[in-house]
Amino acid sequence: MSVSMNRRVFLGAVAGAASLMAGSRLAEAATDKSSPLRPSVQYGPPPGVARLNANENPYGPSPAALKALAEAGAQGAYYVGDSVKKLISMIAEYHGLSPEYITLSPGSSGGLVAAAVMAGQSGNILGPDLFWDTTSRAIEQQELGKIVRTPKTGDMGIDLDAMYASIDDSVSMVQVTNPNNPTGMLLDPAKMRDFCIKASKKAVVLADEAYNELTDMPEQNSMIPLVKQGHNVIVARTFSKIYGMAGLRVGYLIAQPEVIQSMGRYGIGWYGLNQAGLAAAIASYEDHAFMDMSRGKIREAREMVTDAIKANGLTALPSQTNFMFVNLGDINAEAFRAGMEKEKVMIRGIYRDYNNWSRVSMGRLEDVQMYVNALPKVLDSLA
Repeated sequence: MSVSMNRRVFLGAVAGAASLMAGSRLAEAATDKSSPLRPSVQYGPPPGVARLNANENPYGPSPAALKALAEAGAQGAYYVGDSVKKLISMIAEYHGLSPEYITLSPGSSGGLVAAAVMAGQSGNILGPDLFWDTTSRAIEQQELGKIVRTPKTGDMGIDLDAMYASIDDSVSMVQVTNPNNPTGMLLDPAKMRDFCIKASKKAVVLADEAYNELTDMPEQNSMIPLVKQGHNVIVARTFSKIYGMAGLRVGYLIAQPEVIQSMGRYGIGWYGLNQAGLAAAIASYEDHAFMDMSRGKIREAREMVTDAIKANGLTALPSQTNFMFVNLGDINAEAFRAGMEKEKVMIRGIYRDYNNWSRVSMGRLEDVQMYVNALPKVLDSLA
């Protein structure tokens, strides 16, 4: 974790991250400012509102994390230090790595922005047609390079062969979100592994694994072993999703030590972390009982949504995450979002030019039931 960085570059990266977050993951946590559902001061959704637009796990933080939060809050006068070292050492030990392979980040977003800015020093970012690209846009917002997109497969998946064929001397980083957001689809782990090994010989490969722990086989689906084997791969993880800590802002990246040091020049490190979030992360990092419970609730919610969309003549992509990407047919996704909002159900609207696809998160079961109940009414009103 490098602390020697150019101050101007650091501040620029931080400002860029803040700007990106204001228009992305933070935007997923609330509707627009004119919305009647937007609270003036509210730590969660207002009573009676189903917040299914931000891929949060409302069952967290875990009881162990909440206890640690209370203890850490009493020590909020002090800067983080030992807690940073403790969490890094826990992550390193779990994966059989040494600490210099790991850096912490405010959520995974800060690290992803740093990776994008790093990539922009020498080339472009190559990604699929549709992925969670908000942090990658730092390369364009700071006029360093651009995002080059490859066509999707016929089933809306990521075409790894097309991505590999598109790597040329202008590409400095290849980014794959797996499972993908907003589609929720998971790549075959063997194919993803082979792709990363080949592609990392040409450019650094960034595997955004924000939703890895939500999959049926997290260990098998992760590319972290490739880092241990010496490949030029970055893996991004977060405590925002299955750990239910989106508001506490803790994430981490795993990569070769020299890559960690390089990203450290662009705003990543302990600087944006807070004592409470770190305490909660340390307490819940290996809380497998809580994670198993969360996965069970998410699967139950997905079954509810699957049954509801089938009953209403719709389809959705196969998901290994806590959200689903629903095909609305001829209905505009933004009109559908607005209609659901009138029923006090918050979901996402249009992604890029995917005008008829709607993403819904798996929140509390009672909130998912509100989505199920409102679905036919809103569809009928837009037919």
